[in-house]
Amino acid sequence: MTARAAETVSRVPNGTRIYAVGDIHGRADLLTQLFSRIDADLAANPVVRPILVFLGDYVDRGPRSREVLDHLIDRSYSHESVFLMGNHEMIFCEFLKKPEVLKYWRQYGGLDTLMSYGLKVPFNTNAEQLAALSASLQSAMPAQHCRFLEELKPSFECGSFFFVHAGVRPGVPLEHQRMDDLLWIRDEFLQYEGGFGKIVVHGHTPASEPEVRENRINIDTGAYATGRLTCLILEEDRRSFI
Repeated sequence: MTARAAETVSRVPNGTRIYAVGDIHGRADLLTQLFSRIDADLAANPVVRPILVFLGDYVDRGPRSREVLDHLIDRSYSHESVFLMGNHEMIFCEFLKKPEVLKYWRQYGGLDTLMSYGLKVPFNTNAEQLAALSASLQSAMPAQHCRFLEELKPSFECGSFFFVHAGVRPGVPLEHQRMDDLLWIRDEFLQYEGGFGKIVVHGHTPASEPEVRENRINIDTGAYATGRLTCLILEEDRRSFI
């Protein structure tokens, strides 16, 4: 962990520390390692109110999506946690209602998620097979997983920071953002250099290192491919990374 930065940035309330976690994508191994490092940080530097904020994209691409959800749910029992919706969770939920969604979910790593629940997917599937596969997934999912997906939040605010999966549309007040932009936006958001009203902490667009700009902080470091899962720590007017 780096030493906490001394430069002044936007603030979170006194007594609160945010641990914001980027896109996990089925890497349960990296998540458990990160939890150990967060626990070590909390033991060494206690705080009145630690909050874990997860920016979405828990599933797909990596091999252990089901296990990731298990770990996140278990963590929520002992730590104040905020779970945001990612575009991959949105597609996951769509498949449960519209099996034909698999035609494009497979392009986003959905087969890895299905396999993590013990399901096998034939290369070519007709409508009847898709319906059976969707029903099999629903049967294989623990009730806690269904509740977890249903309760995911579109965004979260704390102090001077706005947490979201993908980003926000410039020129639109934060309280009026469309879900489609919160989950999918890229270029219009990433290339914008003006203010958004708060510092936007996001994932969705992998980068080799966390990107810290005046108006946003990107903490998606492509965990499923790079083996690097990033956590941003915010406390008072300081920030650091795990």
